[in-house]
Amino acid sequence: MRVLYAIQGTGNGHLSRAREIIPILNKKCDLDILISGNQADVHLDHPIKYRFKGLSFIFGKKGGVDLLKTFTNSNLKLLKKDIHNLPVQDYDLILNDFEPVSAWAAQKAKIPCIALSHQAAVLDPKAPKPKKSDIIGKQILKYYAPSTIKRAFHFQSYSEDIYTPVIRSEIRNLTVKEENRYVVYLPAYSDKKIIKMLSPFENTLWEVYSKHTKKGYRKKNIIIRKIENSTFVNSLVSCTGVLCGAGFETPAEALFLQKKLMVIPMKGQYEQQCNARSLELMGIPVLKSLKKKHSEKIKTWINSTEKITVNYPDCTEAIIDDILNYHIHVAQDVLCSAQSDESVVNSER
Repeated sequence: MRVLYAIQGTGNGHLSRAREIIPILNKKCDLDILISGNQADVHLDHPIKYRFKGLSFIFGKKGGVDLLKTFTNSNLKLLKKDIHNLPVQDYDLILNDFEPVSAWAAQKAKIPCIALSHQAAVLDPKAPKPKKSDIIGKQILKYYAPSTIKRAFHFQSYSEDIYTPVIRSEIRNLTVKEENRYVVYLPAYSDKKIIKMLSPFENTLWEVYSKHTKKGYRKKNIIIRKIENSTFVNSLVSCTGVLCGAGFETPAEALFLQKKLMVIPMKGQYEQQCNARSLELMGIPVLKSLKKKHSEKIKTWINSTEKITVNYPDCTEAIIDDILNYHIHVAQDVLCSAQSDESVVNSER
C-alpha cells in the first residue's frame, strides 16, 4: 500500500507526533512524507519527499496569532498551484495531520484522506467546547484540511474515534525527577512580557523556552533559552511545573510526567480555547492572559502541590494498524461493489 503522510509544520506538536508514527508506517507500507508550513523547532530524521510553504499561522508577541504577518506571509496563488500539482493519485491513502495541501488535493482527486490529528478531535461533537462560541474559528478548523474520515487525539477519549495522546518515546522512557524550577513555553508572548510578569516571584526559578531569541541569557530568577529539543526534554522531565499555552503536545506531556500544569490559551485561537476548556474540566488552572491581575492565581499555583493523574498508554502501533486495516477493508468493499455492478450490467446485456 502506498501512503502519503502529510504533516503540518507550524508548531512542534505535529512533528513530535510524527517522529513516533513514521517508523511504524515504514514497517507497514510504502511511505512518502510531506511537510508544509514553518515555525517548527523539531526536525525529522527521515527523508521528506515534498516540502511546501502551505498556509501557516504566525505567532505574535502579545498572546495571539500575528494576523498581519500571517496574511503577508501567505501566498494563496502558490498554495493553489501546489494543491493542483501534488500527485495524490499516486497513493492509495493520505494520512493527514492538519496539512492543507494534501487534504485539498485528495478531496479534488477523490483519494481517501484520513485526518490523524488533534484538530479533528476538537471538532468532535462530544469534545468540550468553550462557553463563548467562535463561528469563524470553527470554520477554519473544519475547512483548513478536510478529510474523508477522522481519527483523532485529545486529552481524554471523548468518543470511539478519539485516542489519548501519542507520548514520544524520549519522554515516555525517561526517569522523572523533580527539581525546584518551572518550565515556561509561551511562544505567543515576547521575552520582555514574560520577564516582567514572572520576575516578581523571586523565590521561583523560571526556565523560559523562547521562539524570540537566538542566544540564551539570564535575568535574575529567569533563564531564557532558545528552543532545542534535547534541552527542553531534560527540563520538562525534571521540573516541578509547566506554564504553557493551551496547545496539545506540551500539556499532554506535562500531564503524562505528572507535573503541575497551568495554561494560557492564545487569543483568537479557537483550538486552544477548546483545549483550555478540556483541561479546566480536568482540574488544570487556566489563565485568560499573562497580565498582572492574574499574579495571585500564579502564586496560588506555585504553592499548590495538587497534580492530575492521567492514563496515556503506548497504543500508537495499534492505532496505525486499525487505520490501515480499516482502509484495506473499505477498499475491498468498494472493489467488490464495483465488480458486482459490472456483473449486473453484463448480465442485462
